[in-house]
Amino acid sequence: MPPETSPRTPAALPARRSRLTAALRPGNAGVVYAFVLIVAVLTLLSAQLGRPSYLSPTNIVNILDQSSLVAILAVFTTVVLISGNFDLSVASVSAFSAATVLSVVSTLGLPMAMAIALGAGLLCGAVNGLIVQRVGINAFIVTLGTMTAVRGLVLILTDGRTITAEDPDAQRALIALQAGYWTVPHILAVAGAVVLVVGAVLVLLARRSGGSPLRGGVAVAAGAVLIALSPILGFELRLSKPTYYLLVIVTITWAVLRYTVIGRRLYAVGSNAEAARLSGINVDRYKIGAFVLNGLGSGFVGVLFAAKLLAINPTGLQGTELTVLAAAILGGTSLFGGLGSVLKSVVGALILFTLDNGFNVLNLGANYQGLIVGTVVIVAAAIYTIAGRQRQVRRVRESQAKPVDTTSKPSESERQGALR
Repeated sequence: MPPETSPRTPAALPARRSRLTAALRPGNAGVVYAFVLIVAVLTLLSAQLGRPSYLSPTNIVNILDQSSLVAILAVFTTVVLISGNFDLSVASVSAFSAATVLSVVSTLGLPMAMAIALGAGLLCGAVNGLIVQRVGINAFIVTLGTMTAVRGLVLILTDGRTITAEDPDAQRALIALQAGYWTVPHILAVAGAVVLVVGAVLVLLARRSGGSPLRGGVAVAAGAVLIALSPILGFELRLSKPTYYLLVIVTITWAVLRYTVIGRRLYAVGSNAEAARLSGINVDRYKIGAFVLNGLGSGFVGVLFAAKLLAINPTGLQGTELTVLAAAILGGTSLFGGLGSVLKSVVGALILFTLDNGFNVLNLGANYQGLIVGTVVIVAAAIYTIAGRQRQVRRVRESQAKPVDTTSKPSESERQGALR
């Protein structure tokens, strides 16, 4: 590796700082800034109007619990969008899986009923992927059709009425899957310990690869600060089981997309499918796999929805697919593929449910909720679009302004040729 590009040299530090600065720009981290701003405004308004504290542990737990199912769907939808495709059928597939598990759980038991429901979701995702990739029909049209068709299957399975799990043992098994809370004592201490461990791992990896331990050192320092503040500001959180499911799913998905070959290839497929194919990547496998994973995730959400309500009707979860897409768009996921983050999509889902929760806490009417949420989505999409254009203009200008290296010495063969 040349000295000027080695991670050990001081010349590499400005590049790292520029990447960190780029990551903190509003075009990249705008959804996080928006989330913090919304929470701050709602907290101040609730205090000013004499309402209950907005940042109370109970309200935080409620927001996390309310947004967990949509956030899980947003994670898997983001994977499909990164691959360069589109899926409108997630809510219908979830409703179909919920109806399936409620129909058979009393006779087959929860494990077998879950397996069938998850298999139904996986099958729906495989059908979407095969039709899109093998037949070549636009993903929007295919998933719009499967959304309607699967909703029809829900209507057939429920016979147009609300169905429930009538067996008491089946009801208890479903309730145990979703209900209840697991207490996290001293949440700041736990978060600090996690950040500290992650920072230590980053430092170790940086030393082994010859990179700069700056990022890991910052994480270690931040973790130590959180642990130090936990006796003063720490409190307990009784997080619901779906919240833990969300944390596990988003952590695994983020790690795969960020640190594995599978994730890099998925981004490459979504960014430029033809270039990925020429480089030896099986494009169809990754695109179909994204649909299959999305169907499996939708099936799991359907099982959790059935466990939460112990019932499903033909209109269950109808319209949720738009909320899921709004969360992904708020997170900056591109509808054209190759760009997106599951962490930001989860933050986008939190923004939507934070707004809904804030309207309820402030006792605002529901008349303005749709207007405000829709405006937020449009503004977020506009910010990301403008930021993307500015990045393209900046890259073009940098490439045009790149100086030509006139100081390099000619090689021995070039000098001999010149003498001849």
